[in-house]
Amino acid sequence: MATTALVPITDGIEEIEAVCVIDVLRRAGVDVTVARVPSPTSSDPTVRASRGVWLRAEVPLNECLDHEWDAIVLPGGLPGAEYLRDDPELTALLERQDEAGRWLAAICASPAVVLQRHGLIRGRAATCFPGLRDQLPTAVRSDDRVVIDGNLVTSQGPGTALEFSLAVVACLAGPERRAEIASQLLTD
Repeated sequence: MATTALVPITDGIEEIEAVCVIDVLRRAGVDVTVARVPSPTSSDPTVRASRGVWLRAEVPLNECLDHEWDAIVLPGGLPGAEYLRDDPELTALLERQDEAGRWLAAICASPAVVLQRHGLIRGRAATCFPGLRDQLPTAVRSDDRVVIDGNLVTSQGPGTALEFSLAVVACLAGPERRAEIASQLLTD
């Protein structure tokens, strides 16, 4: 059975983070589903990301709710992370994911704005966009570019998106696969 990952997107998400995660995970052979989370202005499959790039979701989020995902990976960006935070279906899915001990991953604003807001950091070390780091509890806050603690992977932002994506590959497919993909991408 294929390893699966869900990448929820919505208006105002950070395009570098979303596209990098989707691309790198697919290179590693992960079956990635890109799902549309409605924003206050639209539920159309086409998403206008934070810098005006248009992305297209493959399915609406409500078609993903009954599936068990090996990983759920949240891009950041504002106001996108706020729209992810405010979606009750996504919140319930993230809570079930964490309760089952399956991988949760978030970058940029999403560790603070989404995961921390819903109590999903739960004492694990985490990092986020430096301008939002004060929203993470001091006891768990890290300045590292990518942090893995238990089933949680977090990262700081667009400039760390490739490292973050490769870390998720390592969690899902192992360090050898991560090294192989990193070599193909000329990162190591």
